[in-house]
Amino acid sequence: MNLYPLAKQFLFQLNPEEAHHFTIHNLQLAGKFPKLLEALAGGKVQHPSLHKSLWGIDFPNPVGLAAGLDKNGDVIDEMGYMGFGFVEVGTITPKPQPGNEKPRLFRLVKDYALVNRMGFNNVGAEVAAEKLKRRKTNVVVGANIGKNKVTPNEEAIRDYEYCFKKLFDYADYFVVNVSSPNTPGLRELQDKDSLTAILNSLQDINHSKEKNKPILLKIAPDLTDEQIKDVISVVQQTKIQGLIATNTTIARTGLNCSAQEIEKIGAGGLSGKPLTRRATEVIRFIKANSSISVIGVGGIMTVEDALEKLDAGADLIQLYTGFIYEGPKLIRAINRALVKRSN
Repeated sequence: MNLYPLAKQFLFQLNPEEAHHFTIHNLQLAGKFPKLLEALAGGKVQHPSLHKSLWGIDFPNPVGLAAGLDKNGDVIDEMGYMGFGFVEVGTITPKPQPGNEKPRLFRLVKDYALVNRMGFNNVGAEVAAEKLKRRKTNVVVGANIGKNKVTPNEEAIRDYEYCFKKLFDYADYFVVNVSSPNTPGLRELQDKDSLTAILNSLQDINHSKEKNKPILLKIAPDLTDEQIKDVISVVQQTKIQGLIATNTTIARTGLNCSAQEIEKIGAGGLSGKPLTRRATEVIRFIKANSSISVIGVGGIMTVEDALEKLDAGADLIQLYTGFIYEGPKLIRAINRALVKRSN
């Protein structure tokens, strides 16, 4: 029995951020009963064909939770119980920060989309490290890291280094986030020189450790083909492990919501169905121009969307907005479709 439509009906009556906090709190309570969470998701799909070995990590299935939903690592185990093959926490910054003023999270229900301008609200690297340390299961965890709002771009490298060092022992892989539209000036760090400096610095720390951790870069869907080619050359030059394509978009084209509604919401990153096609195009472009590993994210609302991302060349995929609109059964449906394909 799929209870999510009923839960969604209730949650969508709440302010989106209130609904988020309510969900996180109740997942934490339900985490004491793993079998209950598994049952709510319709049961886990476990099959040898779903396993993916990448960067020395064994992913039990290729469907992960994208960064932004579990910012502080509060429900890592719970997400694993519901069937996610891996969970990405963050974005985590060195110091705690409250993020942007509320309201800062909006639903575009007619478009199966969200707009957020959260602004990297999180508990900071020190507290996040403690939360990751205390997790009970061995679910694969990625740490998505960023800079504090008050840190000038010319000093941003120190913020990424701090988070990388502080979380190193507790994360399975790292994601450098320079593509959120909600921290002023952050996307400027996607330029070739800034990016190279940050990634080389993290690789220097990485190589000083006994065992390296995979580093990935999350990019915006709004980059041009030439800019993506620049990113590809930086990835190849710095020898990081891969790309996450893509973050949210600042574009507002082809929406069903009225122009007045969009104007009233204002700035922020758009996610969900309107991003489906563009995110897939970016994955396809990266794969056509390189052999770089890619985690595909952006507008995966259905099984078909997931298969399309994988067919475009994504090695793994992540859900966020699709999980909000469709619930945990989407994880099961995608994995079942993949098992069926393998037979």
